[in-house]
Amino acid sequence: MDDGMQNESMDDGGMANETMDDDGTEEEMMGTDPEEAPRASIDRFSQEAGTLLVRNDENGLPGPDEPIDFDQAPFLTQGFGPSGETVQYYNFDVQSTAPAPIYAFFYENGDPVEDQFNIVDVIPGDGGYNDFWQVNMVTVPDEYVANTVTSVSGISDAGYEIEQTNIIKNCPIVPEGSTASKHAGDDHDEAPVVQGWYDGQVVDYFLFEEDSIETTSGSVPTSPIYVTFNTNPGQDGGGPASGFVTEEMSSQTHNVVATLPGDSGYSPLWRVNVYDNAEFSDVSDLDSATSATILDDEAAHVNCPIVSVE
Repeated sequence: MDDGMQNESMDDGGMANETMDDDGTEEEMMGTDPEEAPRASIDRFSQEAGTLLVRNDENGLPGPDEPIDFDQAPFLTQGFGPSGETVQYYNFDVQSTAPAPIYAFFYENGDPVEDQFNIVDVIPGDGGYNDFWQVNMVTVPDEYVANTVTSVSGISDAGYEIEQTNIIKNCPIVPEGSTASKHAGDDHDEAPVVQGWYDGQVVDYFLFEEDSIETTSGSVPTSPIYVTFNTNPGQDGGGPASGFVTEEMSSQTHNVVATLPGDSGYSPLWRVNVYDNAEFSDVSDLDSATSATILDDEAAHVNCPIVSVE
């Protein structure tokens, strides 16, 4: 900041910093009040946004901007861990291994800009959207006021320095009011809801931090999961459309994850291996899953953060 007094005041829904330029001209930097800003329309189940979870007349998936309760089928699954542990994980559909950028703001001394929302440039349905975000650090001057910039184009226009990191955050963007009551990360009983900016509009996203994730050769790392369906792929109505096989009168699948949070190689982006449903009763841990007949060894990559291990 130039050699001048800085005063903070609230006016017209924003926070203002007043500074004196070298020629004595007063300049004002205003931050946008998120409470007064418009909200982006979010639809995770459109043809453009979904792969396995696409809304139709039969499945009754929530419509655009309708809150999603992720603590019910088909969004919450119970399976097995590598040693036969009972695990639960959320289903956030197919995601790419190519992360999308998210922009976090820091002052020149390295301190984060308090109250500044992170900024993204894609939402579900946009090309290049991903629940997995690669963190980019934006450095701003000391006089910067939180939420003055609310879009990626605003970052470019301001000419702020951007440093790409290897850090990946799992943050599915969801409609306002969506809930997920389970979370395996530290200090949280449920998935925290965080607000961000998209092209000057507010978005909500969950933050899953059951383990730290970093890029591998620029990509989101993956870990294997072994699943089986009521009807095997290749048969009429087979694969995901037929649903997972479960134990009788139970929601317990025999899907098996290869890693747990805290394990080397854990990732919530799972590389799906489909095994023959004739072997359902024989599969209860990683050894038995890898011994089963694999019908498809890389059917998809799905975002399924583990939220409970017993």
